[in-house]
Amino acid sequence: MRLEGKVALITGAAAGVQGEVMGFGGAAAWLFAGEGAKLVLTDILEEQGRRTESQLREQGYDAVFTKLDVTSESDWEAAIKLTIDTYGKLDILVNNAGTGGRMLLMETTEEAWDAQMDVHAKGAFLGMKYAVPEMRKAGGGSIINVSSIYGLVGSRTSTAYHAAKGASRIISKSAAIQYAGEGIRVNSIHPGFCRTPMTNASYQDPEHYEPLLERIPMGRVGNPEELAQGMLYLASDESSYVTGAEIVIDGGVTAT
Repeated sequence: MRLEGKVALITGAAAGVQGEVMGFGGAAAWLFAGEGAKLVLTDILEEQGRRTESQLREQGYDAVFTKLDVTSESDWEAAIKLTIDTYGKLDILVNNAGTGGRMLLMETTEEAWDAQMDVHAKGAFLGMKYAVPEMRKAGGGSIINVSSIYGLVGSRTSTAYHAAKGASRIISKSAAIQYAGEGIRVNSIHPGFCRTPMTNASYQDPEHYEPLLERIPMGRVGNPEELAQGMLYLASDESSYVTGAEIVIDGGVTAT
């Protein structure tokens, strides 16, 4: 029970329905719940989020779902209020909500650029802005910002996605320094190529999937549960001396 007594808010957590391909947030929800955490699940996909909430509760776990657009300050205020009204505190925030965007620099519209920056950078900023005051009251906490290996290295595509994920990486370091003395840890996690609802369709195409595997030293894509294990470490007291760090889970891609 590595998270016993802790309360966690996870964004982008709708894709946690058992029997379906899970996202990082959904996989983390099940793992955190099994380790004793009480959960606030959030997403813009309300129907799927309610199904995940229902399954967790049927298994005896303490979880609530609320709709949250991470780019909306008022939505964040409401989600944090719900967390405190329901569970009395907030110990863990996982800023996981995200979208994809495979566009070259010259193909990237201003609208597409803003959309990537809003979800990945502004979303992480707003989440931390409203979580930190509650973590202060709780005597500390752990914030996990889900970036990407594309927040560390470049590629031939995904210009705005790279920029936005790089922003979530560096804001994690800035916040980590600001709040280290108050027992609030802030770290980023950097997934490589993993099978999620966002990638599953493209992985069905051998012309895309087989060259992808050649780029991964371990010869396979990851799964959301493997990413969630990294989140669990950062959420737990086992990482009590870890802040401002980057946890890379990518099968060796960025080592090449």
